[in-house]
Amino acid sequence: MLGAALTLVLGRWPRLQRGISVAGLATTLAVAVILLVEAYRHGPVVLAVGAWPPPVGIVLVADQLAALMLVVSSAVTLCVLLYSIGQGQGDAGESAPVTIYHPTYLVLTAGVTNAFLAGDLFNLFVGFEILLAASFVLITLGGTEVRIRTGSTYVVVSIVSSMLFLAAVGLVYGATGTLNLAQLAQRLDALPDDVRLALQLMLLLAFGVKAAVFPLSAWLPDSYPTAPAPVTAVFAGLLTKVGVYAVIRTETLLFPDRQVAPLLMVVAGLTMLIGILGAVAQSDMKRLFSFTLVSHIGYMIFGVALSSVAGLSGAIFYVVHHITIQTTLFLVAGLVEVRAGSTDLRLLGGLARLAPLLGVLFFVPAMNLAGVPPFSGFLGKLGLLQAGVAAGG
Repeated sequence: MLGAALTLVLGRWPRLQRGISVAGLATTLAVAVILLVEAYRHGPVVLAVGAWPPPVGIVLVADQLAALMLVVSSAVTLCVLLYSIGQGQGDAGESAPVTIYHPTYLVLTAGVTNAFLAGDLFNLFVGFEILLAASFVLITLGGTEVRIRTGSTYVVVSIVSSMLFLAAVGLVYGATGTLNLAQLAQRLDALPDDVRLALQLMLLLAFGVKAAVFPLSAWLPDSYPTAPAPVTAVFAGLLTKVGVYAVIRTETLLFPDRQVAPLLMVVAGLTMLIGILGAVAQSDMKRLFSFTLVSHIGYMIFGVALSSVAGLSGAIFYVVHHITIQTTLFLVAGLVEVRAGSTDLRLLGGLARLAPLLGVLFFVPAMNLAGVPPFSGFLGKLGLLQAGVAAGG
Protein backbone atom coordinates (compact mmCIF):
# COMPACT_ATOMS: atom_id res chain seq x y z
CA MET A 1 0.00 0.00 0.00
CA LEU A 2 2.92 2.32 0.73
CA GLY A 3 4.39 1.49 -2.67
CA ALA A 4 1.05 2.27 -4.33
CA ALA A 5 0.97 5.70 -2.66
CA LEU A 6 4.55 6.46 -3.71
CA THR A 7 4.02 5.40 -7.33
CA LEU A 8 0.89 7.53 -7.51
CA VAL A 9 2.80 10.60 -6.27
CA LEU A 10 5.69 9.89 -8.67
CA GLY A 11 3.47 9.64 -11.74
CA ARG A 12 5.72 11.96 -13.77
CA TRP A 13 8.82 9.82 -13.20
CA PRO A 14 8.19 6.42 -14.86
CA ARG A 15 11.59 4.98 -13.97
CA LEU A 16 11.10 5.72 -10.28
CA GLN A 17 7.62 4.23 -10.50
CA ARG A 18 8.94 1.02 -12.01
CA GLY A 19 11.77 0.82 -9.46
CA ILE A 20 9.43 1.27 -6.49
CA SER A 21 6.96 -1.28 -7.84
CA VAL A 22 9.64 -3.92 -8.40
CA ALA A 23 11.30 -3.21 -5.04
CA GLY A 24 7.97 -3.35 -3.21
CA LEU A 25 6.95 -6.68 -4.70
CA ALA A 26 10.45 -8.14 -4.24
CA THR A 27 10.34 -7.14 -0.57
CA THR A 28 6.88 -8.70 -0.22
CA LEU A 29 8.21 -11.93 -1.72
CA ALA A 30 11.16 -11.97 0.69
CA VAL A 31 8.87 -11.43 3.69
CA ALA A 32 6.53 -14.16 2.41
CA VAL A 33 9.42 -16.64 2.22
CA ILE A 34 10.44 -15.76 5.79
CA LEU A 35 6.84 -16.25 6.98
CA LEU A 36 6.67 -19.64 5.25
CA VAL A 37 9.88 -20.79 6.95
CA GLU A 38 8.64 -19.53 10.34
CA ALA A 39 5.24 -21.17 9.91
CA TYR A 40 6.89 -24.46 8.96
CA ARG A 41 9.38 -24.43 11.84
CA HIS A 42 7.40 -22.88 14.70
CA GLY A 43 3.74 -22.93 13.72
CA PRO A 44 1.40 -20.11 12.66
CA VAL A 45 2.65 -16.52 12.90
CA VAL A 46 -0.12 -14.36 14.41
CA LEU A 47 -0.31 -10.55 14.48
CA ALA A 48 -2.98 -8.60 16.36
CA VAL A 49 -2.98 -5.32 14.43
CA GLY A 50 -2.65 -2.34 16.78
CA ALA A 51 -2.30 -4.81 19.69
CA TRP A 52 -6.10 -5.11 19.86
CA PRO A 53 -6.93 -8.68 20.92
CA PRO A 54 -9.56 -10.75 19.07
CA PRO A 55 -12.47 -10.55 18.55
CA VAL A 56 -12.24 -6.73 18.77
CA GLY A 57 -9.16 -6.20 16.64
CA ILE A 58 -7.97 -7.37 13.24
CA VAL A 59 -5.90 -10.55 13.36
CA LEU A 60 -3.51 -11.57 10.58
CA VAL A 61 -2.50 -15.24 10.56
CA ALA A 62 0.27 -16.81 8.48
CA ASP A 63 -0.01 -20.57 8.83
CA GLN A 64 1.63 -22.93 6.33
CA LEU A 65 -1.23 -22.69 3.82
CA ALA A 66 -1.52 -18.89 3.97
CA ALA A 67 2.26 -18.44 3.79
CA LEU A 68 2.53 -20.83 0.84
CA MET A 69 -0.16 -18.93 -1.06
CA LEU A 70 1.58 -15.69 -0.16
CA VAL A 71 4.91 -16.89 -1.59
CA VAL A 72 3.34 -18.12 -4.83
CA SER A 73 1.19 -15.02 -5.34
CA SER A 74 4.08 -12.65 -4.59
CA ALA A 75 6.38 -14.47 -7.02
CA VAL A 76 3.73 -14.46 -9.75
CA THR A 77 2.83 -10.77 -9.35
CA LEU A 78 6.53 -9.83 -9.40
CA CYS A 79 7.16 -11.85 -12.58
CA VAL A 80 4.09 -10.41 -14.31
CA LEU A 81 5.19 -6.89 -13.38
CA LEU A 82 8.63 -7.54 -14.90
CA TYR A 83 6.91 -8.92 -18.01
CA SER A 84 4.72 -5.81 -18.34
CA ILE A 85 7.75 -3.54 -17.95
CA GLY A 86 9.74 -5.55 -20.50
CA GLN A 87 6.87 -5.42 -23.00
CA GLY A 88 6.35 -1.70 -22.45
CA GLN A 89 2.82 -2.32 -21.17
CA GLY A 90 3.53 -0.47 -17.96
CA ASP A 91 4.46 2.73 -19.77
CA ALA A 92 2.21 5.63 -20.64
CA GLY A 93 -0.13 4.90 -23.48
CA GLU A 94 -3.70 4.11 -24.35
CA SER A 95 -3.65 0.53 -23.10
CA ALA A 96 -1.99 1.13 -19.72
CA PRO A 97 -1.41 4.67 -18.44
CA VAL A 98 1.63 4.54 -16.16
CA THR A 99 0.11 6.82 -13.52
CA ILE A 100 -2.72 4.32 -13.09
CA TYR A 101 -1.14 0.96 -13.83
CA HIS A 102 1.55 0.74 -11.14
CA PRO A 103 -0.43 2.12 -8.16
CA THR A 104 -3.47 0.00 -9.03
CA TYR A 105 -1.37 -3.11 -9.59
CA LEU A 106 0.21 -2.73 -6.14
CA VAL A 107 -3.20 -2.16 -4.52
CA LEU A 108 -4.41 -5.36 -6.21
CA THR A 109 -1.46 -7.25 -4.76
CA ALA A 110 -2.15 -5.79 -1.31
CA GLY A 111 -5.75 -7.03 -1.51
CA VAL A 112 -4.66 -10.53 -2.51
CA THR A 113 -2.12 -10.79 0.30
CA ASN A 114 -4.57 -9.40 2.86
CA ALA A 115 -7.14 -12.02 1.84
CA PHE A 116 -4.60 -14.81 2.30
CA LEU A 117 -3.55 -13.54 5.75
CA ALA A 118 -7.04 -12.70 7.05
CA GLY A 119 -7.79 -14.26 10.43
CA ASP A 120 -11.45 -13.23 10.48
CA LEU A 121 -14.29 -13.25 7.98
CA PHE A 122 -14.72 -9.49 7.78
CA ASN A 123 -11.04 -8.88 7.06
CA LEU A 124 -11.32 -11.54 4.35
CA PHE A 125 -14.19 -9.49 2.92
CA VAL A 126 -12.03 -6.35 3.08
CA GLY A 127 -9.23 -8.16 1.22
CA PHE A 128 -11.67 -9.15 -1.53
CA GLU A 129 -12.95 -5.58 -1.81
CA ILE A 130 -9.44 -4.12 -2.07
CA LEU A 131 -8.46 -6.46 -4.89
CA LEU A 132 -11.82 -6.04 -6.63
CA ALA A 133 -11.66 -2.24 -6.52
CA ALA A 134 -8.22 -2.39 -8.14
CA SER A 135 -9.36 -5.00 -10.67
CA PHE A 136 -12.22 -2.72 -11.81
CA VAL A 137 -9.60 -0.17 -12.88
CA LEU A 138 -7.20 -2.68 -14.45
CA ILE A 139 -9.84 -4.53 -16.50
CA THR A 140 -10.93 -1.27 -18.18
CA LEU A 141 -7.45 0.16 -18.85
CA GLY A 142 -7.43 2.15 -22.06
CA GLY A 143 -11.16 2.83 -21.93
CA THR A 144 -11.91 1.02 -25.21
CA GLU A 145 -15.52 0.14 -25.94
CA VAL A 146 -15.04 -3.62 -25.61
CA ARG A 147 -13.17 -3.28 -22.29
CA ILE A 148 -15.82 -0.97 -20.84
CA ARG A 149 -18.61 -3.32 -21.93
CA THR A 150 -17.03 -6.51 -20.55
CA GLY A 151 -15.71 -4.62 -17.53
CA SER A 152 -19.26 -3.53 -16.70
CA THR A 153 -20.37 -7.16 -16.56
CA TYR A 154 -17.41 -8.00 -14.34
CA VAL A 155 -18.20 -5.10 -11.99
CA VAL A 156 -21.87 -6.06 -11.63
CA VAL A 157 -21.09 -9.73 -10.95
CA SER A 158 -18.39 -8.78 -8.44
CA ILE A 159 -20.69 -6.40 -6.57
CA VAL A 160 -23.45 -9.02 -6.38
CA SER A 161 -21.03 -11.62 -4.98
CA SER A 162 -19.70 -9.05 -2.49
CA MET A 163 -23.25 -8.29 -1.33
CA LEU A 164 -23.84 -12.01 -0.78
CA PHE A 165 -20.57 -12.29 1.13
CA LEU A 166 -21.37 -9.26 3.30
CA ALA A 167 -24.86 -10.61 4.04
CA ALA A 168 -23.31 -13.94 5.03
CA VAL A 169 -20.82 -12.14 7.29
CA GLY A 170 -23.69 -10.30 9.00
CA LEU A 171 -25.66 -13.51 9.52
CA VAL A 172 -22.61 -15.35 10.88
CA TYR A 173 -21.97 -12.53 13.36
CA GLY A 174 -25.63 -12.44 14.37
CA ALA A 175 -25.63 -16.19 15.00
CA THR A 176 -22.28 -16.52 16.80
CA GLY A 177 -21.26 -13.07 18.08
CA THR A 178 -17.82 -13.24 16.46
CA LEU A 179 -16.12 -13.22 13.08
CA ASN A 180 -12.74 -14.51 14.23
CA LEU A 181 -12.12 -17.75 12.34
CA ALA A 182 -10.59 -19.57 15.32
CA GLN A 183 -13.56 -18.68 17.53
CA LEU A 184 -16.05 -19.49 14.76
CA ALA A 185 -14.60 -22.98 14.49
CA GLN A 186 -15.69 -23.53 18.11
CA ARG A 187 -19.03 -21.70 18.13
CA LEU A 188 -20.57 -22.87 14.85
CA ASP A 189 -20.93 -26.41 16.22
CA ALA A 190 -23.37 -25.12 18.83
CA LEU A 191 -25.80 -23.82 16.19
CA PRO A 192 -28.79 -25.83 14.92
CA ASP A 193 -27.98 -27.91 11.86
CA ASP A 194 -30.28 -25.98 9.52
CA VAL A 195 -28.81 -22.61 10.57
CA ARG A 196 -25.24 -23.85 10.11
CA LEU A 197 -26.13 -25.30 6.69
CA ALA A 198 -27.72 -22.00 5.58
CA LEU A 199 -24.59 -20.05 6.59
CA GLN A 200 -22.36 -22.57 4.82
CA LEU A 201 -24.37 -22.38 1.60
CA MET A 202 -24.36 -18.56 1.62
CA LEU A 203 -20.59 -18.45 1.99
CA LEU A 204 -20.17 -21.09 -0.71
CA LEU A 205 -22.42 -19.11 -3.04
CA ALA A 206 -20.38 -15.94 -2.56
CA PHE A 207 -17.04 -17.72 -2.95
CA GLY A 208 -18.36 -19.78 -5.88
CA VAL A 209 -18.96 -16.60 -7.89
CA LYS A 210 -15.47 -15.32 -7.11
CA ALA A 211 -13.86 -18.68 -7.92
CA ALA A 212 -15.91 -19.04 -11.17
CA VAL A 213 -17.50 -22.37 -10.22
CA PHE A 214 -20.24 -23.62 -12.55
CA PRO A 215 -23.02 -22.43 -12.87
CA LEU A 216 -21.62 -19.16 -11.48
CA SER A 217 -18.81 -18.92 -14.06
CA ALA A 218 -20.53 -17.47 -17.16
CA TRP A 219 -19.04 -14.01 -16.55
CA LEU A 220 -15.39 -15.06 -16.71
CA PRO A 221 -14.76 -16.01 -20.39
CA ASP A 222 -16.25 -12.71 -21.55
CA SER A 223 -14.44 -10.51 -19.02
CA TYR A 224 -10.83 -11.67 -18.85
CA PRO A 225 -9.71 -11.90 -22.53
CA THR A 226 -10.32 -8.22 -23.30
CA ALA A 227 -7.88 -6.82 -20.71
CA PRO A 228 -4.15 -6.21 -21.42
CA ALA A 229 -2.05 -9.42 -21.28
CA PRO A 230 -0.40 -8.78 -17.87
CA VAL A 231 -3.76 -7.92 -16.31
CA THR A 232 -5.45 -10.99 -17.78
CA ALA A 233 -2.57 -13.18 -16.57
CA VAL A 234 -2.85 -11.94 -12.98
CA PHE A 235 -6.63 -12.20 -13.00
CA ALA A 236 -6.60 -15.75 -14.39
CA GLY A 237 -3.76 -16.91 -12.21
CA LEU A 238 -4.65 -15.31 -8.89
CA LEU A 239 -8.10 -13.79 -8.48
CA THR A 240 -10.12 -16.97 -8.95
CA LYS A 241 -7.68 -18.82 -6.67
CA VAL A 242 -8.40 -16.37 -3.85
CA GLY A 243 -11.99 -17.60 -4.09
CA VAL A 244 -10.81 -21.23 -4.06
CA TYR A 245 -8.58 -20.44 -1.06
CA ALA A 246 -11.60 -19.00 0.77
CA VAL A 247 -13.57 -22.19 0.03
CA ILE A 248 -10.71 -24.36 1.34
CA ARG A 249 -10.28 -22.22 4.45
CA THR A 250 -13.95 -22.09 5.42
CA GLU A 251 -14.85 -25.67 4.50
CA THR A 252 -11.97 -27.21 6.44
CA LEU A 253 -11.95 -24.88 9.45
CA LEU A 254 -15.58 -23.84 9.94
CA PHE A 255 -17.62 -26.66 8.36
CA PRO A 256 -15.63 -29.90 8.59
CA ASP A 257 -18.77 -32.07 8.86
CA ARG A 258 -18.87 -32.77 5.08
CA GLN A 259 -22.58 -31.93 4.94
CA VAL A 260 -22.32 -30.37 1.46
CA ALA A 261 -19.62 -32.71 0.12
CA PRO A 262 -22.00 -34.45 -2.35
CA LEU A 263 -23.13 -31.06 -3.68
CA LEU A 264 -19.52 -29.91 -4.07
CA MET A 265 -18.68 -33.14 -5.90
CA VAL A 266 -21.46 -32.58 -8.46
CA VAL A 267 -20.50 -28.92 -8.88
CA ALA A 268 -16.83 -29.90 -9.38
CA GLY A 269 -17.72 -32.44 -12.07
CA LEU A 270 -19.98 -30.02 -13.93
CA THR A 271 -17.34 -27.28 -13.72
CA MET A 272 -14.72 -29.61 -15.26
CA LEU A 273 -17.09 -30.74 -18.03
CA ILE A 274 -18.80 -27.48 -19.01
CA GLY A 275 -15.52 -25.54 -18.89
CA ILE A 276 -13.69 -27.87 -21.25
CA LEU A 277 -16.66 -28.17 -23.64
CA GLY A 278 -16.65 -24.38 -23.83
CA ALA A 279 -12.92 -24.42 -24.60
CA VAL A 280 -13.38 -26.88 -27.48
CA ALA A 281 -15.76 -24.45 -29.18
CA GLN A 282 -13.37 -21.47 -29.11
CA SER A 283 -11.28 -20.09 -31.95
CA ASP A 284 -9.56 -17.35 -29.91
CA MET A 285 -6.58 -18.31 -27.76
CA LYS A 286 -7.50 -16.07 -24.80
CA ARG A 287 -11.10 -17.25 -24.68
CA LEU A 288 -9.92 -20.86 -24.96
CA PHE A 289 -7.61 -20.33 -21.97
CA SER A 290 -10.45 -18.67 -20.05
CA PHE A 291 -12.69 -21.72 -20.48
CA THR A 292 -9.89 -24.11 -19.52
CA LEU A 293 -9.40 -21.95 -16.42
CA VAL A 294 -13.03 -22.61 -15.45
CA SER A 295 -12.59 -26.32 -16.12
CA HIS A 296 -9.52 -26.64 -13.91
CA ILE A 297 -11.24 -24.87 -11.02
CA GLY A 298 -13.34 -28.04 -10.93
CA TYR A 299 -10.27 -30.11 -10.05
CA MET A 300 -9.60 -27.95 -6.98
CA ILE A 301 -13.22 -28.09 -5.81
CA PHE A 302 -13.11 -31.87 -6.33
CA GLY A 303 -10.20 -32.10 -3.89
CA VAL A 304 -12.10 -30.02 -1.34
CA ALA A 305 -15.22 -32.16 -1.78
CA LEU A 306 -13.26 -35.31 -0.93
CA SER A 307 -12.66 -33.87 2.57
CA SER A 308 -9.64 -36.11 3.10
CA VAL A 309 -6.00 -35.29 3.77
CA ALA A 310 -5.04 -36.66 0.36
CA GLY A 311 -7.83 -34.73 -1.38
CA LEU A 312 -6.97 -31.42 0.27
CA SER A 313 -3.27 -31.96 -0.37
CA GLY A 314 -4.02 -32.57 -4.04
CA ALA A 315 -6.25 -29.50 -4.20
CA ILE A 316 -3.64 -27.23 -2.60
CA PHE A 317 -0.90 -28.59 -4.86
CA TYR A 318 -3.17 -28.06 -7.86
CA VAL A 319 -3.89 -24.47 -6.82
CA VAL A 320 -0.15 -23.69 -6.70
CA HIS A 321 0.45 -25.48 -10.02
CA HIS A 322 -2.45 -23.75 -11.75
CA ILE A 323 -1.53 -20.25 -10.56
CA THR A 324 1.87 -20.51 -12.20
CA ILE A 325 0.89 -22.39 -15.37
CA GLN A 326 -2.28 -20.45 -16.19
CA THR A 327 -0.47 -17.15 -15.66
CA THR A 328 2.32 -18.32 -17.96
CA LEU A 329 -0.08 -19.31 -20.73
CA PHE A 330 -1.82 -15.93 -20.71
CA LEU A 331 1.57 -14.18 -20.81
CA VAL A 332 2.53 -16.32 -23.80
CA ALA A 333 -0.79 -15.37 -25.43
CA GLY A 334 0.27 -11.75 -24.98
CA LEU A 335 3.58 -12.46 -26.74
CA VAL A 336 1.70 -14.22 -29.56
CA GLU A 337 -0.54 -11.18 -29.95
CA VAL A 338 2.48 -8.89 -30.16
CA ARG A 339 4.26 -11.14 -32.67
CA ALA A 340 1.32 -12.09 -34.90
CA GLY A 341 -1.06 -9.20 -34.25
CA SER A 342 -3.89 -11.53 -33.20
CA THR A 343 -4.82 -14.41 -30.90
CA ASP A 344 -7.33 -15.85 -33.38
CA LEU A 345 -6.23 -19.46 -33.93
CA ARG A 346 -7.48 -19.34 -37.53
CA LEU A 347 -4.89 -16.67 -38.33
CA LEU A 348 -1.89 -18.16 -36.51
CA GLY A 349 -0.91 -21.03 -38.78
CA GLY A 350 2.86 -21.44 -39.22
CA LEU A 351 3.74 -19.35 -36.15
CA ALA A 352 6.01 -22.07 -34.76
CA ARG A 353 8.17 -21.81 -37.89
CA LEU A 354 8.32 -18.02 -37.71
CA ALA A 355 8.92 -17.87 -33.94
CA PRO A 356 10.23 -21.26 -32.69
CA LEU A 357 11.13 -19.95 -29.22
CA LEU A 358 7.57 -18.73 -28.81
CA GLY A 359 6.40 -22.20 -29.80
CA VAL A 360 8.49 -23.75 -27.03
CA LEU A 361 7.26 -21.17 -24.51
CA PHE A 362 3.70 -22.21 -25.35
CA PHE A 363 4.30 -25.95 -25.66
CA VAL A 364 5.82 -26.55 -22.21
CA PRO A 365 3.07 -24.94 -20.07
CA ALA A 366 0.39 -26.34 -22.41
CA MET A 367 1.65 -29.89 -21.85
CA ASN A 368 1.86 -29.09 -18.14
CA LEU A 369 -1.77 -27.95 -18.07
CA ALA A 370 -2.75 -31.13 -19.92
CA GLY A 371 -1.15 -33.23 -17.17
CA VAL A 372 1.58 -34.88 -19.24
CA PRO A 373 4.40 -36.51 -17.20
CA PRO A 374 6.73 -35.42 -15.67
CA PHE A 375 5.22 -31.94 -15.22
CA SER A 376 3.45 -30.64 -12.13
CA GLY A 377 0.06 -30.92 -13.83
CA PHE A 378 0.51 -34.69 -13.99
CA LEU A 379 1.47 -34.88 -10.31
CA GLY A 380 -1.50 -32.76 -9.27
CA LYS A 381 -4.02 -34.78 -11.29
CA LEU A 382 -2.49 -38.08 -10.18
CA GLY A 383 -2.76 -37.00 -6.54
CA LEU A 384 -6.41 -36.00 -6.95
CA LEU A 385 -7.26 -39.22 -8.81
CA GLN A 386 -5.58 -41.34 -6.13
CA ALA A 387 -7.49 -39.45 -3.43
CA GLY A 388 -10.73 -40.01 -5.34
CA VAL A 389 -10.06 -43.75 -5.72
CA ALA A 390 -9.22 -44.02 -2.02
CA ALA A 391 -12.47 -42.29 -1.10
CA GLY A 392 -14.52 -44.57 -3.35
CA GLY A 393 -18.15 -43.86 -4.21
